[in-house]
Amino acid sequence: MSSRQRNEKLQEVKCSGASHTNGQVGRRLRAIRKARNLSIRALAVRSDLSVNTLSLIENGKTSPSVSTLYQLAEGLRVPITVFFDGDAHNKKVVYQKALERKQIIFSQGQMESLGAGLSGLGSEPFITRLEPGANSGNTPIIYAGREFIYCLEGQITYTIENEVYPLAPGDSLILAAYTPHSWRNSAPFNSRALLVLCPDDSFDDFPERYFMP
Repeated sequence: MSSRQRNEKLQEVKCSGASHTNGQVGRRLRAIRKARNLSIRALAVRSDLSVNTLSLIENGKTSPSVSTLYQLAEGLRVPITVFFDGDAHNKKVVYQKALERKQIIFSQGQMESLGAGLSGLGSEPFITRLEPGANSGNTPIIYAGREFIYCLEGQITYTIENEVYPLAPGDSLILAAYTPHSWRNSAPFNSRALLVLCPDDSFDDFPERYFMP
């Protein structure tokens, strides 16, 4: 097993109670991949992931990490939320009660989508909860766009080109996401943050036909 495959195996663990979410992500991934006329092997090359990892995700047998979702979104040239938002309607308003938001469960915590269903927003807002020790892995995150994070609870540490930025409650950070960066929950308890992903304009080119089987 290569080091890349070992890292992917560590990042992607099964989450109890998340089988529905896993299946939804897998179905969306398969539909988008087929709409793009891509084989699993071709997508593996585009996203720098193993064929085995993609197969597990598509079959709902593993929960992809946030870093893996970034790689898939970048490889498919789509916003990260297409894996969770099954309603591709043109809504003008999204009103969400606190307990009604979609829960995006990943291996080290969960994300609540704040903008699900509002297409063309230009940004993807989430409330993110990170478990103690949660981190983005050994490979720096790189994608086209910008990223905004506002720490709500705990402490989240970002490392951007060897510069360390500790975020306590009330601290915020904006960065060009093509700059290699990583994050970790540096608190001994859960940390929470408002995370806003602002994908590159090229992500906006995702017409309805790509959702068709």
